[in-house]
Amino acid sequence: MVYFKVLYKAFLSQTIQSNRSNIFKRSIKKLTDMAERNDALSNIITIDGSFLEGGGQILRNSTALSVLLEIPIQVEKIRAGRSQGGLRPQHLTGIQLLAQLSEAKLHNGNIGATEIFFTPKTIRDGNYLADTKTAGSVCLIMQTAIPCLLFANDSSYLRLLGGTNADFAPEIDYYSMIFQPIAKKFNFNFDMNIIRRGYYPRGGGEVRITVNPIDQLTAVDLTEFGQIKNFFGRAFVAGTLSKRIAHEMADAAEKLIHKKYSKDIPVEILVLKEPDNIAMGTATGIIVGVETTTGCLLAASALGKRGVPAYDVGTQAAQDLLDDLSYQPCVDRHLQDQLIILMALAKGHSKVRCGPLSDHTKTAIYIAELLTKVKFQITEVSSLKLENDQSNSNTSEAAATASCISHGATIVECEGLGYQRRS
Repeated sequence: MVYFKVLYKAFLSQTIQSNRSNIFKRSIKKLTDMAERNDALSNIITIDGSFLEGGGQILRNSTALSVLLEIPIQVEKIRAGRSQGGLRPQHLTGIQLLAQLSEAKLHNGNIGATEIFFTPKTIRDGNYLADTKTAGSVCLIMQTAIPCLLFANDSSYLRLLGGTNADFAPEIDYYSMIFQPIAKKFNFNFDMNIIRRGYYPRGGGEVRITVNPIDQLTAVDLTEFGQIKNFFGRAFVAGTLSKRIAHEMADAAEKLIHKKYSKDIPVEILVLKEPDNIAMGTATGIIVGVETTTGCLLAASALGKRGVPAYDVGTQAAQDLLDDLSYQPCVDRHLQDQLIILMALAKGHSKVRCGPLSDHTKTAIYIAELLTKVKFQITEVSSLKLENDQSNSNTSEAAATASCISHGATIVECEGLGYQRRS
């Protein structure tokens, strides 16, 4: 009996000591967490999510730069400029991906949240999966993740699931035809493989990305428009729809282009019906692009909608492109804002000729200046003398620029940060 009492006392003593040790460890951890949190809060940068564009772009740009610069941020009034504010699934998916690849602490990462705290650590290469579980745009996720993974220590692989051709977002074809070749001028390289296309409302698309690391981005000068070399594009249908619809979109786009420009300028729009095994859902759409003699690439796109004739869809895409071309810009309205982060991070002086700046671009500049401290200079170009005298030409292209003046063009430039990969 005495023996058992001794054992019991020893057990009790050991348990008390163990509990004290655990309490002590928990207290230390709590104090450490509080110290880390207080330290983070003391350095945190607060970003107004309702500024100008007031949408998801503020989240994408601020979290991407937060990861690259290892700056803790608080984003408040998230998507206050939208009818349904707060985080939506595609925004949360993108932020969670960035948190994963940077071992970040994400506070309040929930659907509908109007405020988040994001504290990143170091960028990690690896294999990552991001699934919006909706028709949310995979391209918008690419916008945030790829710039970060470029500065990882080794190659990374992304598997992105969601919508490939979605409204209010760049289409995957825009990324392959326009963004990718222009981004290469910054030394911004990635490989992209479209496994399956996904459309609203089902989603289900899949894109795989390989990102190889670089040391630095290089500055660019995109200010010489040159002359129009050719038009190109892609008109598609998917699901139960007839290929005739794609032909109607392409014909409408070509007809409008040749109303303004000489028929001697080639217009080649690929018309196709997506194979059922690589397309989820029913959809129609068209992208129309242009290449100039100086290597500028611009494009505009449109997706079909119930009740909207195919002819009108093709006309809309072509008209949007022609509207941009009236400013003789080197990038279109959709690419402006996507280049701001690259310009801010690059080594050297970047200079890009655009049309009138969109709210997306102004917002991107605001975020870039706030987090990188790089200053952008914006110059409005009141007029532009064309390089060659077309005053005696009888072509419709010359008629479109008869006054040799391009009103509303803008030059955006900055001396980049010269950001380098951290070993």
